[in-house]
Amino acid sequence: MSRAPHLKTGQQAEELALKLLQSRGLELLTRNYRCRQGELDLVLEQAGTLVIVEVRYRRDAGFGSAAETVGAGKQHKVVLAAQNYLRCHPQLRRKPLRFDVVAVSEGEPGPAVEWIQDAFQAQ
Repeated sequence: MSRAPHLKTGQQAEELALKLLQSRGLELLTRNYRCRQGELDLVLEQAGTLVIVEVRYRRDAGFGSAAETVGAGKQHKVVLAAQNYLRCHPQLRRKPLRFDVVAVSEGEPGPAVEWIQDAFQAQ
């Protein structure tokens, strides 16, 4: 886990997640893709693999960690949005696909960032 300055919004958490992923060699393809099925926070590519990233931010872990908020319902919405994205970007359909979660939680001296690769599968 890495530490950074305190965050005020989920959008700042998403920016922090993007910087982390780019520093690890992932290339941003799309940010905040919206469709009827839902939203994809980040769509990136890593070594030929399409990586769909759900960014979750929690100011207080009293009701569960940021990662724990990506339950079956949220996973299903992300998968549906990813299917829509691939229909709109047919050139990406042949690439392997992975679903990651970046969980950002407030802490001291700053937010904790956890990158969970292959966090869930399309069912």
